[in-house]
Amino acid sequence: MENRAELYQKQKENENSIPLLTPYKMGNFSLSHRIVLAPLTRKRSYNNVPQPHAILYYSQRTTKDGFLIAEATGVSDTAQGYPDTPGIWTKEQVEAWKPIVDAVHAKGGIFFCQLWHVGRVSSQDFQLNGQAPISSTDKPLTPLFRSNGIDVAPFTPPRRLRTDEIPQVVNDFRLAAKNAIEAGFDGVEIHGAHGYLIDQFMKDQVNDRTDQYGGSLENRCRLALEVVEAIVNEIGADRVGIRLSPFANYMESGDSNPEALGLYMAKALNKYNILYCHMVEPRMKTMGENFECPQSLLPMRRAFNGTFLVAGGYEREDGNKAIAEDRADLVVYGRLFLANPDLPRRFELNAPLNKYNRETFYISDPVKGYTDYPFLNTAS
Repeated sequence: MENRAELYQKQKENENSIPLLTPYKMGNFSLSHRIVLAPLTRKRSYNNVPQPHAILYYSQRTTKDGFLIAEATGVSDTAQGYPDTPGIWTKEQVEAWKPIVDAVHAKGGIFFCQLWHVGRVSSQDFQLNGQAPISSTDKPLTPLFRSNGIDVAPFTPPRRLRTDEIPQVVNDFRLAAKNAIEAGFDGVEIHGAHGYLIDQFMKDQVNDRTDQYGGSLENRCRLALEVVEAIVNEIGADRVGIRLSPFANYMESGDSNPEALGLYMAKALNKYNILYCHMVEPRMKTMGENFECPQSLLPMRRAFNGTFLVAGGYEREDGNKAIAEDRADLVVYGRLFLANPDLPRRFELNAPLNKYNRETFYISDPVKGYTDYPFLNTAS
């Protein structure tokens, strides 16, 4: 039989063979592994106020020196487009976040807040006094069929922001970042992806402006970089990340040259020395699909000076490969982490994973599909 020392040595060798479980220094943060909780909308923050049940949800997914990104969080009363998503523009919201952040910190986690404005992905029902949602454009979105294939999500035609109104949007992001730090978060991630407001300015399929925020690539990226600069000046570059999806076409927000867009942003962000850039792969996959991870983000990875995060339906093996091949510093997991609160441990042991239930992603239940996924020692 192997003695205890031999077993210990084999365990250490196994750990060293798993790139996702190697430590990483992200600015001032020393991470114990490279598996990141993605910002996942869960629609359980009633009336835009985070609720106590989020304490358990986030703390379940916390490991010592692990990195978590909170769900997309509205920066103002114009930023909302979905029911029961959290905000961070009021004192009540800030106070509600505090015990959630404290719970993550109590387990040794590092916690960032994702700052969000939906722009035209909204309806007048979510806007003050029934006003039109704001955007880079006045082009309306096509109504969206919900997952049941029957119900339709209507979108109110947006109002094009005037040039003189844009500084207020930038200031909303700045104040939200300040509030996030007051709530105890370690930093913020700017949501510049997936067809929401900042993405609506960056993508030429949406942005039809003729002022200094439209036309050229530099002009279309101006809002994103102004938001970055304002937040960096408010809370420090070492607390700031950004999420981008240059290749995505979510909410009819595509671009004619996504490679150029992604590379321009990666280089432009270096001026501000932000902590990280979080990019979404050109093709996202669902569990069980087999394909080689695309390499289209490599030019952006090489151009950006800070920590580089990738997302896009990664599983254990292709996540390990991304780290081993130096295509990313950290890998962001959404659906797998949602359904497996102990995902790093399962990856360590190469254990079976719980299957996620898509039908419970966005329900209001404070437990079902939220905090009731079993840990490994109770999984069947």
